[in-house]
Parts: sequence; C-alpha cells; structure tokens
Amino acid sequence: MLHLVPAVSPSSWQPSYKGICPCVCSVVCKTPQISSRSSDKLRLKIGLQRLEKREPTISLTIFCASQRPRQNPSISKDKPIPQNVDFPPILPKKKKKPFPIPFKKIQKAAREDKKLAQMGIEKPLEPPKNGLLVPDLIPLAYEVLDAWKILIKGVAQLLHSIPVYGCSECSEVHVALEGHQIKDCQGPTSRDRHSLHSWVRGSVDDILVPIESYHLYDPFGRRIKHETRFDYDRIPAVVELCIQAGVDIPEYPSRRRMKPIRMIGKKVIDRGGFLEEPKPWRLGNPSTPVDFDTYRASERFPPPLSEDIPRIAQETMDAYDFVRSGVMKLMKKFTVKACGYCSEVHVGPWGHNAKFCGAFKHQWRDGKHGWQDAIVDEVFPSNCVWHVRDPRGPPLRSALKRFYGKAPAVVEVCMQAGAQVPDRYKPMMRLDIIVPESDEAKLVA
Repeated sequence: MLHLVPAVSPSSWQPSYKGICPCVCSVVCKTPQISSRSSDKLRLKIGLQRLEKREPTISLTIFCASQRPRQNPSISKDKPIPQNVDFPPILPKKKKKPFPIPFKKIQKAAREDKKLAQMGIEKPLEPPKNGLLVPDLIPLAYEVLDAWKILIKGVAQLLHSIPVYGCSECSEVHVALEGHQIKDCQGPTSRDRHSLHSWVRGSVDDILVPIESYHLYDPFGRRIKHETRFDYDRIPAVVELCIQAGVDIPEYPSRRRMKPIRMIGKKVIDRGGFLEEPKPWRLGNPSTPVDFDTYRASERFPPPLSEDIPRIAQETMDAYDFVRSGVMKLMKKFTVKACGYCSEVHVGPWGHNAKFCGAFKHQWRDGKHGWQDAIVDEVFPSNCVWHVRDPRGPPLRSALKRFYGKAPAVVEVCMQAGAQVPDRYKPMMRLDIIVPESDEAKLVA
C-alpha cells in the first residue's frame, strides 16, 4: 500500500499518521542535492525556477509492511447465526469412526514421546494428566452434576404430559401425539413393514440416551480385564467425568493423589503404589435408585401441575445447555476414550480390556475395543429427532421429508412444553421453510 503526502514547507511540516496502519513504515525524503561550492545566487536561481514550475521541495513515500489494519484482540465479533444448517451426519456402521484429532498430529506426539523415552527423560505432565486435580474445575464439576440431576428430573416430569414414541426395531424417537410416517426404519424386519417404524411408548432413556462407563477408584491403577469386568460399577459417563474432576460421592469413592505420577513414554514409573479398591456399591444395592441415574426415573418423580409445566420446561432446557457446555469444558482437560466401532465410552487415561465389542470386524479384534479420543456427542449424545411444528396436526410424511427440520430430543420436548428455544438450535429446525401440501411438493424446484 502506497501513501503519498503532498509537499509542504520544511518549517511547517509535521508528520501525521492518521489513517495509516500501525506497522513499521519507512519514510524516504527526497530533497534537491546542491553542491557546497555553489554560490548563493545559484541557490536562489534554482529555488525561483522550482517555485515557478511548482515542483515540490519535499516528497514523502511511505511503505506499509501490512495491507490490513490490526484489530484489537480483546474485541471479538459475534459470528452471525446461519439461516439453515445440515443435519448431523449418520456414520456408517460398517466403517470406523473418524479420528477427532488428525492422525498426523497423533503420530507426531507419539514420536516426541518415544524420543524422550529413548533418552530416559520423563514425560512432562500437568494436572490432571499427572493424577492431580485442577482446583478451578472442581466447582464446575459440582455444577454439572447438579444440572444433570435437574435434567433427569425435568425430563421425567415432562414425559407425563408430553407424549414420546420410540421404534421397537431401531433407535428412532418421535415427540408428538402419534408416530410419523417417514419410511427410514433400519430395523431387522423393516422390509416387511416397507421401512415404516413400529412405534411403542417411549421413556426417559429414549430422550437421554444412557451412555455408561466403568467407575474407577484409581484411573491410573490396574486396568480392567475381561475377567474382572463385573467387579466394577457402571454409572453414567457424565457422572464418572464429574467424579474424576473432583466431585465426592460416598457410594462411589475415588482416590485423590497428593503427589503426581511419573511416566517415561507410555510406562508409569511412579504411581504411589496400588491401593485396595472398595467393593462395588451396586453389588450390595442392586435395585436402589439414585438421583443421578435414569433408572426408574418416571416412577420417582410424579406428574407436575399444569401451571408448572412451562417453568419446568425452561429449567430443563437451561440444565441441558449447561450440562453440554460443562462436559465440553471438562473434556478439554480430562481424558475420555471412546470405541471407534461401537458406543462404548471409558473415562480415564487409557481404555479397558473388556472384550464385548460386537461392532464391525469385532472378530478380527477378538472383541476388543478400538479406543480413540472421544467427542462430546459420544459422552452426551444430542439424539436429534424430527421437529414437529403442530404436535396435534397430521403426522409427518416421507413425501415432505426434505422440508422438515430436526432438533435434539430434549429441546423438542421442552419446546412443546412451552420453553423458549435458544437461537443456536433454530437453524437446524428450519423454522423459515414453509411446508407445502403433498400435491404442491412436486412443483417445488
């Protein structure tokens, strides 16, 4: 970028940088070169000639090293919400899930760890990777657990008044007075029903998909083997993540280290010894319900009053958003593993060795899981369902499938109960698209 400043007299010239980007600039001044031997008359003569020709006596050329002005990093512009977005992709079952972290970065980190191990240098670890807690995340973990309890209670109460249906042959869920007529069933007997769903009454587990994980007294202790898999409790993965982040639950104790562990490569050289793990709490209380589990949630919470339904719906919606954002923040620090073939999740630095993976090519792996880093949707699934604009209207049809939108199941239930929908869910719900009649759909381009 080139800026030219008009000529002025040397005595009254003052540099002004208004409008010029704040970068390193170079100023080149060009003045008439006059020999020291020239007389005063010659100097006066040259000066008069330049004034008559109106030539500039001083010219400035400013070269900017940047073409864009710098922006203040403290000022962040909010990204506009798009009008419509695509639905979450449905991953094929006969293919491994993509890595959330690029494989080249995984290989690079492994090479660096191997190089340090060959030189006998310990691997630098920071909390919580070294077994210590992060004090700043402990209050967040307690808040996430409280919001998780409110979410379970709210969904269980709303299902007494909001009808939910689930397909008995596949994982499809629909929130309306009756099931939809979209032919997308992938069940084993779908061919006999022409891909129509077989609807049955739904429950809390159809809205909040139960993703469970093994509870570990010491995540850095002995790994779970296939023969010892029944010696550990299975609890929701969100609850196990909160426990490892600092939440103390008497029924599910956890080891709190005072000294960090030490590692060279992948080998733990100092973990502070092995401690005797307590017996599973569920083993002595097999049918006792807990408030952070969806087991028999509809029986624990009675139907609410009609005037309290909108308030409960809004509280449930807020709790859902807080749990999702809180889990995302905790997963940035704490390691969570997920199988690349099935829905198994393990909260800890490395996965377990239980052999019960029955997904694609499990025979080649002897039933072992293919562990990789987990994403938020694997720990806390959104479980998107078709958005119904008029729950009391006609059922959704396959001919108008491309005009319908989707929303997370919790959001759809809360919206039909009277809650305000956040703006980030509206693009996928496609509220700005007018659903035509069945005979008009053929005329739409």
